[in-house]
Formats: sequence, C-alpha cells, structure tokens
Amino acid sequence: MLAAGAGSRMGHRPKCLLQLDGLSLLERQLQALSLAGVTPIQVVLGHHAERILQEGALARWAAQPVRNPQPDDGHVSSLRIGLRALPPELDAVVVALADQPLINAQAVLALLQAFAQRPVGTQMLQPSVKGLPGNPVVFSSTVMKQILESGADMGARQWQKAHPQSVYHWEIPHVHYRLDVDNEADRQAVEQLTGQSLCWPHDLNR
Repeated sequence: MLAAGAGSRMGHRPKCLLQLDGLSLLERQLQALSLAGVTPIQVVLGHHAERILQEGALARWAAQPVRNPQPDDGHVSSLRIGLRALPPELDAVVVALADQPLINAQAVLALLQAFAQRPVGTQMLQPSVKGLPGNPVVFSSTVMKQILESGADMGARQWQKAHPQSVYHWEIPHVHYRLDVDNEADRQAVEQLTGQSLCWPHDLNR
C-alpha cells in the first residue's frame, strides 16, 4: 500500500487519515485487504510517517511499515521500495492506494478473482471504469521481478506501456475502483456517494 505522499493539495496533511464513518481511509484499506486474505501487507511511508504510525492502524492489522527516505521522488520510488520488502515468490501482488475510501473486502476479492480468471498470457490486471484506469492493480511475481530488475524509473504504469499485450483491463462499472481523495472536490464526491462526510482527526482539523 502506498501512503508516502505529502498531501499537498489537502493542506499538506496525511489524507489517508481522513475518517469515513469513524475509520481512517488507511484503516479501511488495511481492513479490506486483510479480510480478503491479502498477506503480507507492507505500507510504504514517507511524508507524515510518524503521524500515520501514531494512528495505530498498521499495528492493529499486522501491517509492516516500509520507509521511503525520498518520498518526493514519487509513486514509482515508493512502489519499488515496497516491492523490495515483499517475499520474491508470491501468488500475486496487490498495489493499493491508501486514500481510496470505497474499497472494501468484497471489492478486493472481486479483483483477485478476476486476476485468477484473467485471459491467458496476461500478467497484470487493472480495473477499468468506463475506459478509465482504476486501482488497486494486481500483477504476478514475474512482473514484480521484471520491475525490480529494470531501471529506477520502471514502475507498474511504465511496465504496462512496455507490455500492453500482457495487461488485462478488467472493465467494471463500480466507481469505487476509480475514486481516491486528492482534493476537496474528491471529498465532496465521496459525500454525495455515501451521504457521509470525510472528517479530519482533531489534531489535523484546521
């Protein structure tokens, strides 16, 4: 799970700690992955690492923190650091974002089932909502190995571009695979969909 960002469009606050129905977005994601049987779970931290650890969700769900010492290098660097922390031989790798409020265990299970039934010859699954890419992404241990054996600028998106025939774009109507919270407009979209507000914890509410 990637949770290393600065939250620059949200007042430089850790947006994964926004709360929906009493749970932080981070904890909702950890709960979804854990209940779907995803293990081990590594959470890549960078900006706001200490505050995120203070929240306690990683400990509650037995997730391991992995530090990105240069989080401003972006998602690719965080992804690669997270992949290096995983065992080399896995059934599949799920790359989740820590700020997707509507991903639950059922959504993760559906994703894993679709990956297990993916077309022959494909190695990576990306959910697609009305032709637009969503998350989480799932790929094989072969893809993980190829990413890590490539240069520092190779991430999941770059691998897709290099191997388009090996990507399964899983078309699904559910908007929750597309929705993450990057700004205030996204917060309002969540409120419209759920009827509930995304709230900051007291110490971040300013």
